[in-house]
Amino acid sequence: MRRACLIGISLCIGACQAQTAGTAADSAALGMSARAPNISVVFRPVNNLASADGSFFLGTFTFRNDSAMRLGGSGWQIYFSYYPRTFLKDGEGNAQYKQHLAEQGVRIQKAASGDYFVLEPLEHFVPLEPGQERVIEVLVGSWSVLKSDAPSGFHIVFPPSTEAWALSSSVEVDPADPKQTTRMPSDVVPVQTAALRYQENESLTRASLEPADALVPRPQSVTYGTGQYQLGGARIDVEYARGLAKEAAFLQAALGDVLVGVIDARERRANAAIRLVLDPNVASGPEGYTLSIDPEKGIEIRGVDSAGVFYGIQTLRQLVPVEPGKKVSVALPALSISDAPLFPYRGMTLDVARHFHSKATLEKLLDVLALHKINKLHLHLTDDEGWRLEIPGIPELTSYGAKRGFDAGEQRQLHVALGSTRGLRPGDGIRGKARNEAEANGGEWPAYQGFERASLNFAGEGSGYYTVRDFEEILAYATERHVDVIPEIDMPGHARAAVKAMEHRYAQYAATDPVKAGQYRLVDPNDTSKHTTVQGYTDDFLNPCLPSSYAFLSKVVGEIQARFNAVPGAKLTMIHGGGDELPSLRTNVWWQGSPLCKTNPDTANLGDLQLRDLFLTKWQRIITATGARMTGWDDVLHDGFQLEGFIPMPWQNVWGRGREDFAYKYANRGNNVILSHATNLYLDMAYNKDPDEPGLYWANFVDDRRTFEYQPFDLFALGTHDRMGNPFDPHAWDAKERLTPAGRANVLGMAGLLWGENVKTDELVEYFAFPKILGVAERAWNRHTPAPAEMPAAWERFVNALGQSVLPRLDFYRAVDVRHELPRARGVNYRIPLPGAKIDHGQLLANVRYPSMVIEYSTNGGATFADYTGPVAVSGPVWLRTRTRSGHVSRVTKVD
Repeated sequence: MRRACLIGISLCIGACQAQTAGTAADSAALGMSARAPNISVVFRPVNNLASADGSFFLGTFTFRNDSAMRLGGSGWQIYFSYYPRTFLKDGEGNAQYKQHLAEQGVRIQKAASGDYFVLEPLEHFVPLEPGQERVIEVLVGSWSVLKSDAPSGFHIVFPPSTEAWALSSSVEVDPADPKQTTRMPSDVVPVQTAALRYQENESLTRASLEPADALVPRPQSVTYGTGQYQLGGARIDVEYARGLAKEAAFLQAALGDVLVGVIDARERRANAAIRLVLDPNVASGPEGYTLSIDPEKGIEIRGVDSAGVFYGIQTLRQLVPVEPGKKVSVALPALSISDAPLFPYRGMTLDVARHFHSKATLEKLLDVLALHKINKLHLHLTDDEGWRLEIPGIPELTSYGAKRGFDAGEQRQLHVALGSTRGLRPGDGIRGKARNEAEANGGEWPAYQGFERASLNFAGEGSGYYTVRDFEEILAYATERHVDVIPEIDMPGHARAAVKAMEHRYAQYAATDPVKAGQYRLVDPNDTSKHTTVQGYTDDFLNPCLPSSYAFLSKVVGEIQARFNAVPGAKLTMIHGGGDELPSLRTNVWWQGSPLCKTNPDTANLGDLQLRDLFLTKWQRIITATGARMTGWDDVLHDGFQLEGFIPMPWQNVWGRGREDFAYKYANRGNNVILSHATNLYLDMAYNKDPDEPGLYWANFVDDRRTFEYQPFDLFALGTHDRMGNPFDPHAWDAKERLTPAGRANVLGMAGLLWGENVKTDELVEYFAFPKILGVAERAWNRHTPAPAEMPAAWERFVNALGQSVLPRLDFYRAVDVRHELPRARGVNYRIPLPGAKIDHGQLLANVRYPSMVIEYSTNGGATFADYTGPVAVSGPVWLRTRTRSGHVSRVTKVD
């Protein structure tokens, strides 16, 4: 490893000097200042190829001190989040690179369980004077190729002060440097460039679409008539059958957004323009419908059930031409559609535990999902980083467990996690945060069309929860749209927020009311078991040997059931019990060090796997006592455990790791299964290897094509390359278990899953979800899954549907406001694709993934842009971007 000066420290401004260590008074004076310390941090991943096996990389922190005080050899600490990384210990590494933090006068260690670290000086740290920069070299586990991999949420503390000050941070990645963009020597996935996108898009052309081709999901059967039906006028009458009043009200509100006339819905009406009818024989299976548009007779929607009528309404909405503003009338094509879903479970998982998202965001999301016939919203309400649902009778879950901030002893709240606390608001023990997202973003308002620096500087809600009223209103809103909400309480791991909240409760009442203090306690305080999860947590397990653990879960589930019971029509069909990511017993102990487990006669002789299975059995009984079924992660079944009636969500299918066929094994042996495969259905995976694409990529890079091309019944057709881009032998999966006809009947459906580590703002929920979730909607509803040979043509039709109809609709989208309660805001922040481009013999050639979107180009560094309409002569570099119908633009890309 390179060295700087005599002790491995580079002073970018000023030379190394023989200076004495700064005094604590220097730092304390800075801490006492009324102004925030002007110290900034830049992170750079320098060399991901530092280790041959990808086990660690070389990175640098560059600290710049623009304050008036020196940072000396004591008296300060810099805290930050770094998910889910670890730092090598001093002396660890290889022959070429070894960690040498002590030589640089600093140490980095865990500040608490999880992703929270602290960097502090050693006595021989050379003071960082005003105006100086300091580069600290670090060896970090794994690799770092995207900007969203960077550490975040930096804040400095000057003990004995307990107040922290925010530091401004940023990250730099050079996309042209292979050492910064290659995970390990076997990584052959190319970095995204304009030229690569041009090649990927070259086969895609703008195609003429029949009306049904523009629908997502595409209906099962369509017959076209002659002419059009004009829907509009001063008055539009809607007739609906008994039992369809809610669906009629939804249609009434939806039409009111696009037509100026009065829409009047009544149960009995002659000569109505639109008729809603229940007919159990109209289509094959639940949720099926027919939609007839006749130039003379008007519109009729027949549904097997009320859900079928609702989906017929949603198809009708998608047939309305996409234009902003209200019209006197709209022309609808004469046609007849017969449609029914492939799967009864068509879902999306949203993690609100890692970062909180408002009720308004959930309601908008629910509306757009329902438009595309997604019918399940699985809410990941609890995790190590936060508890998001008010539980009457256990206020500490939200007064403590829903809050994050700087609180070294976690006396009032959880510690900072994932670089966020209370957004940019005060009240979290950190002063000097940016005043708004523009300031956090280096001076420009974030567009959230990719990575934004603001995400490193406290933008994002680490705190927040849904009140009883909020949750009941979410349930009512979802029920109105025929979406079942599936709450998840993740246990026995991933439980730190609950564990710490109940320890906080214990401390409150231990002296005055010991019974109340221990009523819901989740841990044995004398447990010496040691574990570390993949996320770095060492204290996030619920103890399965305590009666109070089950009292807690029974109370939580009872209150969840009460929320559903309070909402007419809301169905508690499933509760997700979690059960994932308990760390390997080869190097961890779960509960064997717990004295209370050893003294409990029911658990005294049980090993850790047996204790887990005992817990899951009891956990399922608590859930099913409500009448709901228990679903959870398929980790529950990995060790051969049988849990009758349990519905696994298999997710760990990373190619080459051995669990590729687990979903089919479960289904073949009789389990109902919800397909949740990370390689194609994890919406939080980055779109591609572009440093400015946010997201994780441990399973794969996942774009909208991967969700669209998913093969629910032939997963191995997708296993052509490993996650590093290397091809598999065509016979690699010959020994894997295939889905049998009986097993196929046990596949309930599939879900797109949006985990929240990088989804820090409400805008990013939409960026990550759309348009990827539309591919999930297509595969979950459409009864014809194209074979691999058919996929190119199907994909071309799909991208034309997105470009010409679906995404323009989202440009101007406003959620259906049945009760006149929603904001007037329009539009969905879907990901806008960057153009592909190349320069060939002085001619600029450009294309875009979704034909019909406008490409703009600039020859003056982005100062001005012109529309690209065809090959154009250029000299020198060209900057390009994509523009939507609403005027929003993608990130800018450059081609030389």
